[in-house]
Amino acid sequence: MDTASLQNFLGLVVIFAPLLLLLLLGLPALFAVKLNEQSVAHLTKLLVSLGLIANLGILGTMLATGTRDIEIEAGQLASITPEHFHFHLKFEFDRLSVPMSLLSYVLCGTIGAFANVYLHRDQGYRRFFILFAMFLLGMVFASLAGTIETLFVGWELVGLSSALLVAYFHDRPAPVRNGLRIWAVYRIADAAFLVAAVALHHLTGEGDFAKLMGQDHWPTGHVELTSNEALFVGSLLLLAAAGKSALVPFSGWLPRAMEGPTPSSAVFYGALSVHLGAFLLLRVSPLLEASFILSAMVVALGLTTALYASWTSSVQTDVKSALAMASLTQVGIIVAEIGLGFHYLALIHIVGHACMRSLQLLRAPTLLRDYRALENAIGSRLDLAPPRVFQGWSSAGQLKAYRFFMERGYLDALLDSMIVHPFRRCFGQFDRWERAWTDWLSGKQSRESETIVPHVEPAEDLV
Repeated sequence: MDTASLQNFLGLVVIFAPLLLLLLLGLPALFAVKLNEQSVAHLTKLLVSLGLIANLGILGTMLATGTRDIEIEAGQLASITPEHFHFHLKFEFDRLSVPMSLLSYVLCGTIGAFANVYLHRDQGYRRFFILFAMFLLGMVFASLAGTIETLFVGWELVGLSSALLVAYFHDRPAPVRNGLRIWAVYRIADAAFLVAAVALHHLTGEGDFAKLMGQDHWPTGHVELTSNEALFVGSLLLLAAAGKSALVPFSGWLPRAMEGPTPSSAVFYGALSVHLGAFLLLRVSPLLEASFILSAMVVALGLTTALYASWTSSVQTDVKSALAMASLTQVGIIVAEIGLGFHYLALIHIVGHACMRSLQLLRAPTLLRDYRALENAIGSRLDLAPPRVFQGWSSAGQLKAYRFFMERGYLDALLDSMIVHPFRRCFGQFDRWERAWTDWLSGKQSRESETIVPHVEPAEDLV
């Protein structure tokens, strides 16, 4: 077997190991066959380890041969005349995708081993690992995507599994409500992503990232779009990234995601899912270089999010929300680095931050227990220093700032007033117009307006 054939085989293993895991865990559930916990754990460990070993093999062969890019064609699923649109499944191993796929396998494998013990005998144990496999498949597809359509498939799998795991404890109203809220925010991001994909097809003829970046490999490619075209497509992708990575003004959903179990919080919203928007901006970084205005927008959004999340995390009263906002601070800095053109620095920042935040979220329950044990040992509460960001402010200013950031900047209320309520009023008016039109066509309105007086027989004289 030559090197090219070996790389192609290893690449297929990396791509389809999570898909096989999802099928092996999901199909028995469809036919009401319950796998025991030991079988689920062994399947997860086997296939995640297989994918990780294959990914390391890909990295080794690329370093040994000096290969900068490996493409794997998986076929064309749909075509509406090639010059208009085609759904092309293509995967690409390069300097960006290989580290992200390795990170996904390492962290998912670690969290899977932790969840096997953490969720032992939990009622939703099998359901968790099915959604876990779906999430891993989505991350691998998104990380290795060679076309914008393939990236969208992974993007949707990650979003669906994330929202379902937020609502994991579905017997309580709060997780279900927060899961629906997150799914609604994802819909806005997905709509922007789809419009950007269609626009990219219209402008370039296809959604292939290799063609988008010209002949060079990431990150040295240059797009053949004008500044205005890059600004239009890039703005839509920036909106999609903001929704997926909880950037301002969509930051309110990230603390809500902590309603899910600790393993999903660690691997999704602390490590991988929250960085997917930043990864999207890294993948289309040549678009940012084609428009100075777009790059400035990315930097401004990243710095605004970092500043907002830093102050918000300092006043949170629960450890998971504080860690979520601390994660968002780093994600904002990463986005700013991408806008400034520091692509490798942003990639290293993603890898390091994801590993650190996963450890912190997994450690959080034990840390709370250790704090309680320490307080019991000394016989008093531990003194916590006040947030330094508010020191030197007046008392009224501190109170207002504390209230503002405790409410997370009222971003949820802002989205409700600016997006949710106008949409509901708009579609409510459309519904009234439709009902009036259909009632007029069916004659229902005219019949109801007619007053029918029933004929009453005169009462008989009983005398």
